[in-house]
Amino acid sequence: MTPPTHTKTFLALLLAGALLLTGLLPGGAPVAQAQAICDPDGQQASGAVYRICMPEQGWNGDLVVYAHGYVAFNEPIAIPEDQLTIPDGPSIPDMVTGLGYAFATTSYSVNGLAVKEGLADLQDLVAIFTATHGAPRRVYLVGPSEGGLITALGTERYFDTFDGGLAACGPVGDFRRQIDYWGDVRVLFDYFFPGVLPGSPVQIPAQLIDQWDSFYEGQAEAALRADPHAREQLLRTAKIPNDPSDPESGIQAILQLLWYNVFATNDGTAKLGGQPFDNSRRLYFGSDNDPRLNRSVARFQADPAALAEIQRFYQTSGDLTVPVVTLHTLGDEVVPYPHEPLYRAKILAHGDQAQHVNVPSPRFGHCNFSAAEVLASFAILIYKVSGELPLGAESILPDPQLRQRYWDLLREAGLPR
Repeated sequence: MTPPTHTKTFLALLLAGALLLTGLLPGGAPVAQAQAICDPDGQQASGAVYRICMPEQGWNGDLVVYAHGYVAFNEPIAIPEDQLTIPDGPSIPDMVTGLGYAFATTSYSVNGLAVKEGLADLQDLVAIFTATHGAPRRVYLVGPSEGGLITALGTERYFDTFDGGLAACGPVGDFRRQIDYWGDVRVLFDYFFPGVLPGSPVQIPAQLIDQWDSFYEGQAEAALRADPHAREQLLRTAKIPNDPSDPESGIQAILQLLWYNVFATNDGTAKLGGQPFDNSRRLYFGSDNDPRLNRSVARFQADPAALAEIQRFYQTSGDLTVPVVTLHTLGDEVVPYPHEPLYRAKILAHGDQAQHVNVPSPRFGHCNFSAAEVLASFAILIYKVSGELPLGAESILPDPQLRQRYWDLLREAGLPR
């Protein structure tokens, strides 16, 4: 099972759109697509599966490494093929290599919480590529959601491997706050809708995991629809972004967040060496009776070992040596936009603001970007790394409004037109 997010939409736009811009000839004519020449999938020393694909001809010397998004802990270790294809379209490796780039990705050696292992596997993947195909001129690391955090951490810590990164919709500001946000949603759901889900926010029984798709997701959805007033209180007290003009968006946002509680909690606790969620001193606001809510809601305290593990391995520093572009929707319900100002504050503390550009999207939804926003984000990264802005990129956008949005974003980032 894969998480119910827009990760696939992001990947389709990122590599079919943003990379397409670099495949334009000087006059703006697109380069003809060709089938990728992929090596047989290999196995890394960690047990991860990797894939390397090369252009049929004319490699431009650059390598795009993709850090995939979250995959449920109980899925087999494999490259997530559904994140490498566009419905009714060509494969992502075909499009990337058809534009002259080498493409590489890895399954990571574990699913679920895979940040530490993913970082190690991606570094190893670049070394494997260098040994088998030669040293790339530049290496771009890109990834959405969990892959966005991996991208930010990778470019901060391994700037000798990665020349720049595009981190989209990831928990780059504060990983501990991200865990607390998911935990708060479940705690508050249990308060407003008692008895719907078995177990507790920090201990997920096997039956809830095994029967989420077949039973419990439907139970949760029915409860949310049956009591709109309680649902609205949950959205307010948990601070869940949603489109107020579309009641359906609130329901789907809550269900997505409950999915992460169900499938990520036990796995995260095991990998972090303890239970990381803490609301022992949290005050919640936005219900009909906040004093009663704060007296009655379930309380949990994080294990110090888990918090120490998070601080050591999962928190960004904001210490940038190579460029990082972050892309985030203002209405991201899974990984809220406030991660961006938190990350920016870290970067400012190091005096590295010249290395960072954030591209905000006014849209709702996790990783739910427009083609113009993704195009502009990757163009900014190319310019920050190489000093060159791709020519004619806007010509691939289908209408004048999108093309104007593209140029507006470049101007806001201080890039030349």
